[in-house]
Amino acid sequence: MAEEEKKEEKKIIVDEDWKKEAQKEKDILAAKEESEKKAEEQGKRHEPLPEGNLAALVSMLTTQALFALGFLQIKGQEPREPDLELAKYQIDMLETLQEKTKGNLTKAEEKVLENTLSELHMGYVKVAG
Repeated sequence: MAEEEKKEEKKIIVDEDWKKEAQKEKDILAAKEESEKKAEEQGKRHEPLPEGNLAALVSMLTTQALFALGFLQIKGQEPREPDLELAKYQIDMLETLQEKTKGNLTKAEEKVLENTLSELHMGYVKVAG
């Protein structure tokens, strides 16, 4: 009987050690998640920004135009009315970029800019009409 009691005691001790270790790991993970959350809230990035290039600039201006036209919405917010004046401004900026870079772009860059402007013009007409 005495041997059985010792075995049971050891199991309890082992269980308590295991619980303590598990709790330590939980605490460490929680602290790590909290620090990552704070870093994100402060705007700190863990990864480098992508290379700045023409495609990124065109994409940025296009995204702004699509928001202004109402084709893109922010999740969780009520849909907004299209802002045709702002959309026209963004499209004009892309047209200016196309004009000022004429002859200095690769064929692929020219095609991206041309196709993007074509799609935005059609979207503008659709919303404005």
